[in-house]
Amino acid sequence: MANVIKEKPSIIHGQHKFCAGCSHGIFYRLIQECVEELGYAKRQIIALGVGCSSNLILNDVDNSDKFQCAHGRAGATATGIKRMRPDVLVMTYQGDGDCGVIGLAETLNAAYRNEKITCFTVNNANFGMTGGQMSWTTLPGQKTTTSIHGRECEQNGWPLHLPEMIAANLKPAYVARCAVYDAKTVAEAKRYIKNALEAQINGEGYSMVELLGVCPTNWGMSPLKATEWLKTELQKEYPLGEFKRRDGQDA
Repeated sequence: MANVIKEKPSIIHGQHKFCAGCSHGIFYRLIQECVEELGYAKRQIIALGVGCSSNLILNDVDNSDKFQCAHGRAGATATGIKRMRPDVLVMTYQGDGDCGVIGLAETLNAAYRNEKITCFTVNNANFGMTGGQMSWTTLPGQKTTTSIHGRECEQNGWPLHLPEMIAANLKPAYVARCAVYDAKTVAEAKRYIKNALEAQINGEGYSMVELLGVCPTNWGMSPLKATEWLKTELQKEYPLGEFKRRDGQDA
């Protein structure tokens, strides 16, 4: 069988400006591949969090409609957009600091109401855009610019597992966590993304996919070492998989 080369989604016309080795570019491309395959390339609105995700509007990566939200308010903004425009695909694209720290109330309220939106969030265990400060997702003992001796959880709290929290305590349509460090995880991530979008399209309710991403710049590592650290350390704390499957989905 001849190899099939997947062309980039037609809506993407520019180059992203994320740091070398960062997971954002792959994750966002997979989202747009799924959006295009589902027939919504010209019927999507993305509520952007404040953070590295802001690169998607600052650098004119594609032709999708975007709304730059105040810090942490993407969940609330997406809710308003979807209620006014139920005919379009409405997504948030946020980092863990925006989605799970500053915007935790908005994220949980949208999930609590089972709003028919899709939340995409990137967990790289730090505040990436503002200099690598400690986040609620930072690992115990992990060094950041605000935890130079390593995170002390007895003082600063323990890592937040947002997808598991939403899946276990609320009634969402679909919740999963993925990564994109090899062919297998990329294929799995795309399947999760499509499931999340289809849940919205079919009116099933709130869906979330968290990407476990690398941040070589703020971790102070090469892209290769950052990927290995994700697999050996970060993934122990944040396992990949589906935490809430869609109703009727095969086990």
